[in-house]
Amino acid sequence: MRLRWLALLVSIPLAGCGLVYKVDVQQGNLFDKPTVDALKPGMTKRQVLLVMGSPSVVSPFDQDLWHYVSTIRRGRNVMEHKDLTLYFKDDALVRMDGDYFPEDPDQLIKDASKYKRQYPDDKRSNDDKKKKQQQGQG
Repeated sequence: MRLRWLALLVSIPLAGCGLVYKVDVQQGNLFDKPTVDALKPGMTKRQVLLVMGSPSVVSPFDQDLWHYVSTIRRGRNVMEHKDLTLYFKDDALVRMDGDYFPEDPDQLIKDASKYKRQYPDDKRSNDDKKKKQQQGQG
């Protein structure tokens, strides 16, 4: 009986420390490749706001420089930091620098499978999958 109480008392603080499970954390502006590809030189600031949303940082000294910053940490892995910088001149987009989180279908499916999500390909039998692959090759 005392051993059970001791185990309970030890496990409660450990559960709170994240030793048992670590949640995926996304912060900032997380955008995909089609969204970034929609940005074209000459777009106004208003058009960029409609496509991308509000920037994470607008420099108080240079209103024509917008930063979209995002971070993601999957479980206990190293935090990935991405930054997309947009440059404007006379209220028009001139150029873009930086990187972003391109949409990685394999990673998205892997993440979804952790949460027991199934996609149509997962529900098919192996014979159906082979037929589909053969149709795509031929």
